[in-house]
Order: sequence, then structure tokens, then C-alpha cells
Amino acid sequence: MNGRGGPQWRPPEEHIDRERTKHKLMIMFVARTQKVVIVWQPTMFSFTRCFRLQAGNSSLVRFASSSRAPPPTAGSKNVRIMRILEKRVEDRKRLTSELSEELSTPSDITRLKQLKETEPLQNAWDQWINTRQLLEETNALLEDPDETMRALALEEHEALSTTLTSLVETTVPSLLIPPSTTTHLSAMLELKSGVGGSESSLFLANLLRMYLRLANVKRWQTTVVSQNENEGGGIKDAIVEVKGEGSFEALRWESGVHRVQRVPATEASGRVHTSTVAVIVLPLMEETDTTEELFSMDDVKIELMRARGAGGQHVNKTESAVRLTHIPTGITVSMQDERSQHQNRRRAFTVLRSRLMDQKLTRDIAERRATRQNLVRTADRSEKIRTYNYAQERVTDHRIGLTLKNLSSVLEGDGLQDFIYELQKDHDESVLEDMLSGA
Repeated sequence: MNGRGGPQWRPPEEHIDRERTKHKLMIMFVARTQKVVIVWQPTMFSFTRCFRLQAGNSSLVRFASSSRAPPPTAGSKNVRIMRILEKRVEDRKRLTSELSEELSTPSDITRLKQLKETEPLQNAWDQWINTRQLLEETNALLEDPDETMRALALEEHEALSTTLTSLVETTVPSLLIPPSTTTHLSAMLELKSGVGGSESSLFLANLLRMYLRLANVKRWQTTVVSQNENEGGGIKDAIVEVKGEGSFEALRWESGVHRVQRVPATEASGRVHTSTVAVIVLPLMEETDTTEELFSMDDVKIELMRARGAGGQHVNKTESAVRLTHIPTGITVSMQDERSQHQNRRRAFTVLRSRLMDQKLTRDIAERRATRQNLVRTADRSEKIRTYNYAQERVTDHRIGLTLKNLSSVLEGDGLQDFIYELQKDHDESVLEDMLSGA
């Protein structure tokens, strides 16, 4: 490197030869004539950095430094994130080294698939390495005597720092979170009126309309499988199939007790009533959705009976109603809405399969929660999850503490997407914390 007004300067050869064999040491030389510290690193991540110092005699200072890229300068959370990324990159290198020359064995095919899936992680790591190097090189120009050069260096330094922050805090965490295994599944919603009598049934009708409008906005297909209306108005309970990519992934956060606070139309004194509706979102499991065996036919008790209720002579004369009982779990499903026994049987098995899959997913969440010894708030259905206050025109989700002062927008389906987005974000952060706690 050329010093200012001086000849070409180079570390003494005897020091270079001695330190080249020590790949995990960085050598700092203090040049007597230039009063500048020149950092020289004999590795693939080498760079030069200059700082003006009041140096006396020429000296040699050694300090330990990894041959890997420098650690991130952010807090401990970011350091742990980059450690996980570095480990993933090292695992990727190991997979590459295990490939055969022919690339034709079954193991090679599996490894190539894994390499393809982890390619974004490698790209993020490479970008972080390159950005760190550029940032280190730009540091040298921040002390340049030329004002224009310093201004350009400062602008470049800020841009590179922003890029690094975005990589560590946004890009890398999103890549580290494992992809969901339920993204492809459709959803089945079960709505049941709770506390509040007829007012609860009226609110259930409002929620049902909200979900149908959301599905319409997202271009999901909906089918009301079952619906029992209340004599005084509203709906006692309903089952809805929502088919479409990502429908279960989005609607799964709606499981729980929804509370409404409003003045009923029949209330003469204007007193606010509180009513509740329970919403359960199940993964819609068709026979072709999974190869995993959720139940054995030997464990299912099938009963045929005559359908009851309004529907004409056909209802009472044919045994079209079906009731299934899964003996190991005690789950019971009854279906009589279709005229055909075959259709009722098919729909009953679909509901049974969905409930068993939901039970499995809930069990998996509970196991992860026990391992971490911390509650996963979004999985708890025992408490109210959301309050709809008509007088104040607000909706509050108690799991994440989010309040929207636009009740109408939420009930029309548009504002509901804001809650879904924030709940998914909160879940991703929880998964990331699980990973960091084990790092």
C-alpha cells in the first residue's frame, strides 16, 4: 500500500512468512513514518483498513481473529442468528463434498434437492460477507482529508450499514424459519354459539358472513356444509369448507372464543350485552391430501339412522344419516344434511379426518411448547382471543394486543387480513426464538 508522500510500504518478509502458516491470526503493523495502522489479514477475507494514530516507534501487534467472516456488530440476538446461518452454510458445504462424481445415486438426488432448497441461505451468507468487506474498506475513507471523498464514503457507509441491518434482521430470519407443512391445505370452519342466547346466534351469522367475504376477496371457494338456524333469528352453529391455497394457513389463527359487546336490537334500555361465539378451524383433509394414516377403519364405529328435522317424507323414510365414532379418541361426527347416505358418509369421514389432523397438529404444538417451557399464545382456545366492541367501533386481538378502530372494515373481511398478517408475524418470531434458544 502506498503511504501519503512515502514509498511503497510492505510488512517485513520474515513476519509475513512466519504468520502465513497461522490462518487464524490477523497481523497489525504500525508504520513509523506514516503514523497509520495498516491491517493485513492473510486469508480469503483479507482487507486493508487505515486509522490515523499518534504512533511512536514501529511495532508488531498480534490479536486473535477467526478466519471466517467478522461477526455482526448488532446485539446478541443478531449474533445468534448469524451463527445459525453459518452452521447451515457449513452443512451445505458438507453436503456438496459428499456428492459422487456421477451425481446419479439416490443419495445424490436427495442431497441435490437439499442443496437447491438451501441455496437462498448461501446467497444471503455471500451477500453478508461481501457487504461486510465493502463496509470495512469504506471505513478507511471516512478519515480521508478530502471533504468530497469523506462525504461519498459516509453515504456509501450508511447504505452498506442499512443493507447489513436488513440482511440480519429481516432477510436471514425469514429464510431460517422452516416452511410450513400445512400451506397446501384447505380449511374447515366450525362456528358454535356460546354465551348470550339469541344474540350469540346473531353474532355467529355476522362472523360467518365475515369469513365468507374474506374468502371471496382471497378467491377461495366456500361451501356451507351444515347450518342450523335459530328460531329467534341468527345461526346456532355452522360448518364451512374453505378450499384454496393457503386458506388453512391464514384462517388457523381464528380458532378461539370471539366476544362481542353491543346493544341488541331487542334491548329497550340500551344496555350493552356481551356474547360469545366459538370458532374452530380444522385442516380440511381429503383422502388425497396426505399419505399419513390418521386412523384405522377398525377403530371407527359406523351407525346409520333416519335423518330428523324438516325435509319432507324422504327424511323420515330412508336411513341416510350417518354417525361415526372414533373409538380411541371418542370423537363423534354426525352428518344428515345430504339426501344420499353415500354423500353423508363421505362428508362425515372428511370431518373426522380433519379433526384428527387438527388433534395431531395441536399435539405437535404442545410438544414444542413443553420443550421451550413457554406458552404459545396463538394455540390456546380456552380464553377469548378477540373482542368486537360496536359502541367504540373497535376490534382488539388479545393474543398480540393489537386494536383496530375500524370494526366495519374487519367485518367486511378487509381489516381481518391485518390481524392475520400480524398473528403470522408473531408466530414466526416465536419459532425464531425457539431456534435461538437452542443455538
